Amino acid sequence: MKTVLITGIGGDIAQSIATILAESRPEFKLIGTDISTRHAGYLLVDEVFIMPIATSEMYLDSIRTLIKEQSVDIVIPTNEQELSVFDPLIDELGGDRCITAGVKVLNIGLDKLKTNKFIASLGIPVPWTVLAGKNKPLKFPCIFKARSGSGSKNIFKVDSQNEVSFLVEKYPHSIFQELLEPEGQEVTCAVYRAKNGRVAVLQLLRQLTEGTTSWAKVVDNKEALKMCRKIAKEIELQGSMNIQLILTDSGPRIFEINPRFSSTVLMRHKLGFCDLLWSLDEVKGLSVDFPSIGINKCMVRTQGVERINFE
Repeated sequence: MKTVLITGIGGDIAQSIATILAESRPEFKLIGTDISTRHAGYLLVDEVFIMPIATSEMYLDSIRTLIKEQSVDIVIPTNEQELSVFDPLIDELGGDRCITAGVKVLNIGLDKLKTNKFIASLGIPVPWTVLAGKNKPLKFPCIFKARSGSGSKNIFKVDSQNEVSFLVEKYPHSIFQELLEPEGQEVTCAVYRAKNGRVAVLQLLRQLTEGTTSWAKVVDNKEALKMCRKIAKEIELQGSMNIQLILTDSGPRIFEINPRFSSTVLMRHKLGFCDLLWSLDEVKGLSVDFPSIGINKCMVRTQGVERINFE
């Protein structure tokens, strides 16, 4: 029996990963970590362990101790806060025990300004992006968001200098970025690069509700596909990441790389894009087959059934 540690089990990504593994790898023992137990994560794993927050000096040693005491075989970190400090553990455990997109992907993808500059260096068109603070937006309206952070949360559309002044004071470590339109043409691209260099891309036109994908449809934009494959190669992707873009009138414009499994990991698993299981299969030295997934297939996120535990 393999023991798999899923960090951040209180979050939707970790819970989706746990759901997939419980259904597809029932022989695994699943344990989760989080800073509290006030969430549904404990219903999806065999045991939950409380950990310090990722920014704590005690975090890495606490994870190391847990890995040793629980004889953990595989670690799957699931959020940016943890991934930003995970480098020492990745080095210690190696790619076969710590499932990530790779050190280069993490270094670039966790920094939105660095991401923008890297994509531009490949000759791929990008939205204008500047540091907030002393810099002013190149044009209104524009997007204001943290330089690092998670997914589509804490993103603001700003229309005036007054709004800029307020936000910069409140969130100083941020960036201004070109507002890409049309709004309803955001695509999240699941990108998987196998150990033999083959790349699979699943493009999902999506609708966001409170920062989470609530509806998605499979699309196939040839230019976006070419961009994703080029980035996967040049960024030395090892496994899975997500590329976010808008299909503008001038073509696809990439505005973000998420160097982790995303909140659509369960959605796309049900479509046959099983990047989580591919990662685990490649750890065992198995080859993976990429399926052909038809365009226009739709997925929706449903509200789960509440469960009540009586103590």
